[in-house]
Amino acid sequence: MEGENLVEKKKEKLITILTVVYNAETTIARTMESVLNQTYPNIEYIIIDGASTDGTVRVAKTYQEKFDKREGRYLNIISEPDRGMYDGLNKGAKLAHGVLVGQINADDFYELDAVAIMVRLYENTLYDVGWGSIRIHKSKGNMIKHAKIGRLWTTSGWCHPGMFSKREILLEFPYACETMYDDFDFITTVWQAGKKIITTNHVISNFCFGGMSTKKSLKAVKARVDITYGIYRKHGLSRLYWFHRVGVELAKYIVG
Repeated sequence: MEGENLVEKKKEKLITILTVVYNAETTIARTMESVLNQTYPNIEYIIIDGASTDGTVRVAKTYQEKFDKREGRYLNIISEPDRGMYDGLNKGAKLAHGVLVGQINADDFYELDAVAIMVRLYENTLYDVGWGSIRIHKSKGNMIKHAKIGRLWTTSGWCHPGMFSKREILLEFPYACETMYDDFDFITTVWQAGKKIITTNHVISNFCFGGMSTKKSLKAVKARVDITYGIYRKHGLSRLYWFHRVGVELAKYIVG
C-alpha cells in the first residue's frame, strides 16, 4: 500500500487513525465500527496488535472486506510482539501516511463526526496537536470531560482519546516508553517545545473507564502521583505540582 496513492485518490487530506491493541476481542469491533463509519471521507486505519493470544486479530480481519468496499477507507492490520502501547504508537506513527494522526484505544470509540471536526479545526488553526472533549463511560453513569488548557499545565482538561497530532510531531517527539503516563510526557514535551496546541469543546470520543490509570487503591494512587510528578520534574516544572497531583489522585480515589 503506497502512501502516495492513498493521498492522490481523494482531494480531502488523508487522516491516519491508530489503534494499539492486545487481547481485546470483545471490544475491538466497536472501535473499528466507529472508524469505518466516520463521516470524513479519507481515512487510513492502522491496527497495531501486540501478538494477542485471544481472537483479537481474527475479529479485526473480519472487517477487511468492509473497509475494502468503502471508498476512502484503508485498513492495515499488523500483529507482532512489541514493548507495550507506546511502542506500538511509535511504530504506527512511522507507518502512517496521513497529515494528522488520531489514536483510539481498542476499549474506546469515536463519535461519528470526530475526524471531520478535528480536520476542520486543523484547517482553521494549523495546530501541531489538538484535542476535543471526551465522554467518559462509568458504571455509575456518563460524564463529559471538557477539553481546555488552563493557567496551570495539568491533565484536568487534557483528553488523550480525543487527541490528533501532525504526523511529523509524533516522529519528532516519540513516546518515551517509560511509564503508563508516556502520553502526558509527550504532550508536556510538545508544550514546552512551543508547538501550537489547540482544543475544541466538541465531544470527539468515548472513553470506557477502567485500566491501570483508574485502579482504585492507595498504593495505586501513590504510584500515579510519583509517576506524574516525576514527569513535571523531568521537564523542570515547579515542585508545587506535587500538591496538585496528590489532590487530583485523592479526588479520583474518593469520588471514583
